Parts: sequence; C-alpha cells; structure tokens
Amino acid sequence: MFRLFLIIGLLFANEVRSQVDTAYKYDTASRIVNTELDEVVISGTLRSIRKMESSVNVEVYSSHFLKHNPVPSIFEALQMINGIRPQLNCNICSTGDIRINGLEGPYTMITIDGIPIVSGLSSVYGLFGIPNEMIERIELIKGPASGLYGSEAVGGLINIITKSAKNAPIFSANVMSTSWNEFQGDLTASIKNKKHHSLLGLHFFQYDNPLDKNHDGFTDLTLQKRISVFNKWKWERRFNRIAETGIRFYHEDRWGGQMQWNKLFKGSDSLYGESILTNRFEWIGKYQLPIRENITLSWSYIKHLQDSYYGIIPFMADQRIAFSQLIWMKEIGKHNLLAGAAIRYTFFDDNTAATRNPPTGNNQPDKIVLPGVFFQEEWKMSSKQTFLLGLRYDYHTQHKNILTPRIAWKWSVKDDLVFKINSGTGFRVVNIFTEDHAALTGARQVEIKERIRPEKSWNININSQKRWFMSKKSQMTLDASIWYTRFSNRILPDYDTDPNKIIYSNLNGHSVSKGFSVAMNWNLSDIFRGMIGTTIQDVYLINNELVKTRPVLTEKWSGVWNLGYTITKVNITMDYTGNLYSSMRLPLLGDLDPRPQYSPIWSIQNIQLTKRTGQFELIAGIKNILNWTPARNLPFLIARSTDPFDKRVEYDVQGQIKATPDNPYALTFDPTYSYAPNQARRFFVGIRYKIP
Repeated sequence: MFRLFLIIGLLFANEVRSQVDTAYKYDTASRIVNTELDEVVISGTLRSIRKMESSVNVEVYSSHFLKHNPVPSIFEALQMINGIRPQLNCNICSTGDIRINGLEGPYTMITIDGIPIVSGLSSVYGLFGIPNEMIERIELIKGPASGLYGSEAVGGLINIITKSAKNAPIFSANVMSTSWNEFQGDLTASIKNKKHHSLLGLHFFQYDNPLDKNHDGFTDLTLQKRISVFNKWKWERRFNRIAETGIRFYHEDRWGGQMQWNKLFKGSDSLYGESILTNRFEWIGKYQLPIRENITLSWSYIKHLQDSYYGIIPFMADQRIAFSQLIWMKEIGKHNLLAGAAIRYTFFDDNTAATRNPPTGNNQPDKIVLPGVFFQEEWKMSSKQTFLLGLRYDYHTQHKNILTPRIAWKWSVKDDLVFKINSGTGFRVVNIFTEDHAALTGARQVEIKERIRPEKSWNININSQKRWFMSKKSQMTLDASIWYTRFSNRILPDYDTDPNKIIYSNLNGHSVSKGFSVAMNWNLSDIFRGMIGTTIQDVYLINNELVKTRPVLTEKWSGVWNLGYTITKVNITMDYTGNLYSSMRLPLLGDLDPRPQYSPIWSIQNIQLTKRTGQFELIAGIKNILNWTPARNLPFLIARSTDPFDKRVEYDVQGQIKATPDNPYALTFDPTYSYAPNQARRFFVGIRYKIP
C-alpha cells in the first residue's frame, strides 16, 4: 500500500512541474462539484432559472458527483455533501435517514423531477434503486421549503433531476464489485424519434456474503438483493410544451441478524433476525395544457408494501400516496407570478397501534386528504436586486388550517458576487410509526404521552456566492451560509427517561438549529479540481424550565472534501474523497451501560483511480482506507447480543432491570447504538461504458 501511494505521489509531483500549462482536454471540467453558478435550477421557485439569478439559494451537484466515489445508492452518495449526513438508525437492518444541518430525516422532503414522491414509510427506500446513470443532477435547499412543497419540507429539500429521454445517451452501463462480494449494475438505454423519446433504466444490487468482523455474532452489513426498473417517456409537442411521464418498479429483500439466521427462523425466537421485504410502484408525470397560458399539471402515485419481521415482532404495512398539482406561471414586466393548487391523499395501514381504533380494537387505516393553494411573486426591482414573496395555505383533516409564508431578497453586487437572504416557515404532519425504526424493533416499548400536534418551523438563511476567474481554464468559487431555524411542537423520541421505552410527545418548549457553512470549489487548468467544505452547528432543545439539552446523534461540526487530479500523460484521474464528524451524544440504556455516551471524532475516506480510454472508463480504488468502524475500542456495539429475546433478563418488583452475574450492566437487547457505517475497508473495481 505504501509503495502505491509513493508511486502516485511521484507521478503527481512530476505532472505539476511539466504539464500544468498543457492540460489534456479531459472530461473533468464537467465534473466540478457545485461550482457552475450558471447551472439551471428549478427547485427554488419551480421555474427554470440560472443558479446565480435564483432568489432562493439552491446547491447543485452534477451527475459526475456520483462518480468520484461510486456508491450503490444516492443515500450513500449524499455523505459527500457539506452539511448532509446519512444516518444509520440500526446496526442490524441498516435502515436510516438523511439529515440536513443536524435535523432528523423526516424533516427532509425528497422529490424526483420536482414532484413529491418519497415520504413517510418510504422516506429511505425511495432513495435506493434510482439508477445512477439516469440522474442528471441533484438540487439541494437547506431550510424550510413548505411554502412551495407543503408538509415535510420543514428542514430542507433534496430534488433528484433525472435525465431527459431526448438528451440521454443511446446506451450507458456502470458495473462495480467490491472485495466484500457486493455487486451493482446500472444500465440505461434510450430510443429517440421525431414524436417521442423513451429512456429505460435498470438498477441491480446484491450483497449475499455474511461477515462478522467485530465478532458480536451479528452480520456487520445487511444482506440485500434489490432490483429497480425506471422508464421515462417524453413526447414532442408544439411550442415546446411539456408532456412526459415515468414509472418505476422497485423490489428489495434484505435481512440482518445472527450469523446462523435464515428465513426458516423468520418470526421465531430461536435466532434473531430482521427481515424486510419491500415492493414499491411509482408513477409520475407532467403535462402542459394546450392553451395560451402557461399551466402545467403534475402528478404522482406511490404504492409501497412492506412485509417485515424484527425478531418476533411483525410489521406489515401498506402505504399509498396520490398527489396532483396544477401550476400557473406568468411574466408581466418585471414580475414573475406563480400560482398553484395541490392535493395529496395518503392511505396508511399496518398491524400496529398506529392504525387501531382504541375503543374497539379494530383495524382503522389512516386516511388523510391535504389540499393546498399557494402564490408567489418574484419582482426584479432592478438589474441587481430581486425580491420574492410567497404564501401557502393547506387544510389538514385533523390539524385544520396551516399557513406557510416565505420571503427572499437577492442582491447582485457584481456579476461574480451575490448575496441572498431567505426566510420562511415549514410544517410537518407525522406518523411516528412510519419514521422511527427503533419503534419497530421490539427492543423498546412505545409510549405516546399525548395527541401529537403538527410541527412548525421558522428559518432565516443568509448566503453569499463569490467566484474568481484566474484564466480561461481556471476558476474558484466560494459559497458561505449562516442560518437559524426555530421549531415549535417538535416531536421527539425520549430514550433517556426509561431505558425500556421510547416515549413520544411534543416538546414543551422549543428547539433551535443554527450555524454556518462554507465551501470552496476550484478547477485549475482541467488538471486539479476539488471541493472542501465545513459546517459548524448548534442544535439544542429548550423545555419550559429553560433546560437546554443536545439531541442524540447530532454532530457539532463536520467537514467534507473531494479532490481530483488528472495525470494527462496516461489519462488517469485520481479522486480522494472523505468526511470528518465531531462527537455525537449516543442513546445509552442506563447508568451502568459501559459504552461511551459520546462517539469519537470519526472519518470515512476513499481513493479512486479512473482510466479513460475511448468510450470506456475503468475504475479501481479503496473505500474506508482508514478501516474505521464504530465498533472499534468498544466493549460491544449491540447491547445483549447473546440474548436478543431478553430470555435471561431479570426484573425487580418495580419492573426495573436487575443487575445479575449474567447481566452485570442491567441491559436489554438493543441495536440502536448506531451512528456510522459498520463496513470496514474494502477494494473495488468497475467499468463504465457509454454510447452518446
């Protein structure tokens, strides 16, 4: 390994001396992450606009961002974005969520092509199975976006833009395998003619190699088999009016647990396993009405079925979400007007108390109709200043009237220097059983202290973007933001009051997320490009007694980097990516729990070499080169892993766990002491191929 890095270092030094002025015109110019301020975005205002001109700050990550550190899903790719952290919530089944600026996953809305399609039960699964080869770019808004997108866009928005069938390559393939025997493949194929275009994408991932490198008797990585088929169609119409639709089928079978477990033990108390079988169907579309006014109808329908067991606890769920939205856009002089009406119908049924009628005990599926209307005006006050004002009204069948205003101001000091101020509110209506894996494991009893009220947030975000041009082929960009978000009625799981329970209630007080982030991007002569970013944040809760506490699994600071260098003589690019996180408070099971209450500072780092030849790209590299896992230097990661059904746990007369010779720390089985990936170092190789 040392020799490999020495050779790479010598090649790097030689290339800097001899080649910086004669850069090979390689594809890396388009690989710059989030530096192209001329990129067109739609997430901020629902209309296409240059990123530099958008009143709302939108971060953009091109499809090449996914190639610097190849991953089997967008969920894992987001770990390389400043201020974003994919959080694993279970050491056994590897479910998780996406956190923006320290806020839990349910506060983040995820859309595909601007259409809300991922929520509730499917908040994580919707991020798996989207073929990476079909992704055009990722747009990110940090802060409430409920003024345009409604419920769930309370902490941020991730909008995945897929490639247009018209502009996609005829064929592309991306396959990769690792030394852990993971295998993934992404294929796309397009058909184009004068009347319509079709883009078909296929994603496949398999990991079927149980490993227990930390010797706790449980799988280190969840075994998975999944396949996803995504097909988009686009029709050519007069006056370039929009007409497109797409469908996606997703199937996944995953399990984790004791090494001897197999499906014969599903639901039994002989060996512990968590098995999740998921089937999902999605339909999205947009159609611009054939009239003089610019009016577009968009829609989505999702059916998500889950058949799962967490030990002996079954969780069978059926979720269906139908969404439709009509948007009118009009430009009048210096004013861009937008108005819309939306309606969302949610059906949710499972076998838990969430859908049970307490008086009768009969099953009662949850059915919610959420209509809303919104209006937005963007006024170009001068050549340098733009003002945006918006308001949304939603009516919830249980929570009644909900208003979410937003306001934004942009000042272009110069062509290469912009200031933006955004402020707005967000709201979220919740079903806790669809969002918290710990409520399903059976390791803790769920207790709901009161009727849960909808959460609300208020946010202000100040952003500045500056870029420098050193030459025609060299540029640098600085992006800095400061934010403050205040939540009321925040819904929080209490792990501390009783180690045997998760107690849900609205916070009697408020919570705050505040901080700042900065990112520097550069591209020097198409040879050396990169990004370095850091986020420093303070996330805390204040109750009515003014006691300030820090939520579990929340870092105080984090950093990411993405460095690329092209050795032009041999046409090889080296990518070095990584992240770094501060310590986090972790959920302990009692005063005798020997595990640390705070995690150490930790980092995941990767190296990739890419050789480009003709229409092929050959890749090879190392993931997690430091071989870091959260089990390092711990007495154990999963509590009571030798007694997962608590058959040998003893209780006193008050119902509290007794410390015994077999259980000296007075613990019960619990897999929620999780904050980072549990997968050690591995090597990977792969190939990419494209027919333009």
